[in-house]
Amino acid sequence: MKRIQFKQWLLLLCIFIAGKLNAQNPIIQTIYTADPAPMVYNDTVYLYTGHDEDKSTWFTMKDWRCYTTTDMVNWTDHGSPLSLKNFSWAKKDAWAGQCIYRKGKFYWYVPMNHQTMGMSIGVAISTSPYGPFEDALGKPLLHSGNGDIDPTVFIDDNGQAYLYWGNPYLKYVKLNEDMISYSGDIITVPLNAEGFSKRIKDADKRPSEYEEGPWLYKRKGQYYLAYPAGGVPEHLAYSTGPTPTGPWKYRDTIMPVIKKGGAFTNHPGIIDYKGRSYLFYHNGALPGGGGFTRSVCVEEFTYNADGSIPRIAATSGILNSHQNLNPFKRVEAETIAWQEGIETAGDNESGIYATAIDNNDYIKVRSVDFGKGAKNFEANLAALTDGGTIEIHLDSLEGSLVGSLHVKATGSLINWQLQTCQVKNIKGKHDVFFVFHGTESNLFNFNSWQFGKK
Repeated sequence: MKRIQFKQWLLLLCIFIAGKLNAQNPIIQTIYTADPAPMVYNDTVYLYTGHDEDKSTWFTMKDWRCYTTTDMVNWTDHGSPLSLKNFSWAKKDAWAGQCIYRKGKFYWYVPMNHQTMGMSIGVAISTSPYGPFEDALGKPLLHSGNGDIDPTVFIDDNGQAYLYWGNPYLKYVKLNEDMISYSGDIITVPLNAEGFSKRIKDADKRPSEYEEGPWLYKRKGQYYLAYPAGGVPEHLAYSTGPTPTGPWKYRDTIMPVIKKGGAFTNHPGIIDYKGRSYLFYHNGALPGGGGFTRSVCVEEFTYNADGSIPRIAATSGILNSHQNLNPFKRVEAETIAWQEGIETAGDNESGIYATAIDNNDYIKVRSVDFGKGAKNFEANLAALTDGGTIEIHLDSLEGSLVGSLHVKATGSLINWQLQTCQVKNIKGKHDVFFVFHGTESNLFNFNSWQFGKK
């Protein structure tokens, strides 16, 4: 999202408020992201998203993105492990999908507009959650002829996998154990009032509140189906059932329509992680954001005693991290809680890194535990010229200045060198702000950082 007009007064106001409130939402600020699909694997949350192109006036989406966290406040950008280019049969529309792990492989179910047949659902496969992913079939897994978008995938305790999808219909199949084929017919779920509530708005067009974007999961023996509902602008609702195929009973609204900073669509993703529950969704709150330039957010919530989901409000985000970040181990520069002005880029040799760094841009990293103290700072940098500076501030943009690294030229923007500076003896837990200064534009690229105790 090139610069996202970060220098406008509106953004400055938003950033000021965000800094004061420790804002986390939207959790990704470097590009527009949509349709969150979180996955918990090996004690890490993998967040797979869609990617709305800058200044889009339709759902212009060409690839999918991956982010990770272990603390729910700092998110690491892993770039794009899957795009339309991976599917020879795809024409456009890299819309909402979901990834799941099974028996050593990761399966990512994604809808695309077929070159001749319209919207269809494909499946990509990888041995790593980071990818790269490849088309498993060379053709669509599913094409029913109508509404083949927004797949959600779920594997039950007995090993049976299910794939739900659809707008305006809700359909499902039983996946085979290979996860790239299915048995039996495509089943269309009855969208009745008992299962999905009676339609209020545009009742003549659809029989129930169900709209699109289903999210299927199981908790304590009960099956949940969350989905955008009610028409545009969408709210989030859910139904429950005794089996993964229903019969479904409508329960309630999860998240009402987002009136300020909303995106007219929404998309749920719900997980439990380290004993806490989280709802992922998207809004239009970033500068330039809206219905076609959306941004992923997350809220923590607690189930009611009877297993029902409470009403969840869209807030400024999660305030408390799950764990502290260790600054004495290498940290990727694209690990970000909040930022202004930064973009990310990458290549096969360098991986992902922070770029497009100009004067007064910054990266905020939360809950960094320096323990008994840090005395030096090391950054992996690439710069065409001397003159850029990284200032290290604690707890706010105007907080204590504990060190300044004067960046030296390395010969190119992909020729990386470790550069160091001394820091004042930092102790305890802090939010860290890396504030960038310099007279040139595109000052340097920033790959990783680490503090030292000696």
